[in-house]
Amino acid sequence: MPSFDTMRTAALSVLVAAITLAAAGVSCAQENDAKRSSPWAVFKFGFSAYKSGHKDQAVEAYRYAAENGQIGATWKLARMYAQGDGVTRDDYEAFKFFSEIARQDVEPGSPEESYVSDALVALGDYVKTGIPGSPVGANPAAAQEFYMRAAANYRNPEAQFEMGNMFLHGDGGVKSSLRQAGRWFQLAAEKGHAGAQATLGNLLFQSGKVVRGLAMMTAALDRANPMDQGWIRSMQEEAFSLAGESDRRTAIALAEDILSKGENVSAEVSTVGVDQIQQ
Repeated sequence: MPSFDTMRTAALSVLVAAITLAAAGVSCAQENDAKRSSPWAVFKFGFSAYKSGHKDQAVEAYRYAAENGQIGATWKLARMYAQGDGVTRDDYEAFKFFSEIARQDVEPGSPEESYVSDALVALGDYVKTGIPGSPVGANPAAAQEFYMRAAANYRNPEAQFEMGNMFLHGDGGVKSSLRQAGRWFQLAAEKGHAGAQATLGNLLFQSGKVVRGLAMMTAALDRANPMDQGWIRSMQEEAFSLAGESDRRTAIALAEDILSKGENVSAEVSTVGVDQIQQ
């Protein structure tokens, strides 16, 4: 009796062949080639099925491709389970897929770098607080290791932002250091990370650079994604309530000038030296 894996492989090959035939009207010989589809071909079929709304087929295709070495398929499965996208949300299942990706030996600059970089950040997020009802407990030190790998090896701005927060608060087993925090925030901010830009602005404000700090927070708020707007707005409004009327007006004008220069506030960030936020 054929094994489940054999039957699943055959079914996926038929699905890939069907799409190939429908799209191009290929010959019988080409149909036979499609039935011997590579993991890459099955991955592409999964992507096509996903875009068409057939997410159940996409999951099966991604699973087969992932089991046969397609790191992109493993990443897609991880994200689907993490977001409950086409499957029941399962953070522990996502964690296992992300862990599989993180074990890959991928050189910085390779085409697969983004998958590993994103997986490392996701793993850091998971182990920072733990996953309820799973073997994954809170481990800030392990989170710091994941973030550091993504920040240093792959220059991931989200990881750099998290490293900045850890040095700012002395979390994850690192010693609190405003200088180190500022350096990580600046690296992330120069890549357009709104949270890092806002935090740098707040640090400048606290160190006496009131106008520039307020301006950077205001500009960052304008560019922030909806998930970050709440905490950035709270921080910005608190700073504005402490500033004088003249400084507020000047900061608003400066923020408008910053925003008019481009898609993010990187130009302004590049003029901010870490030494300016030392206390």
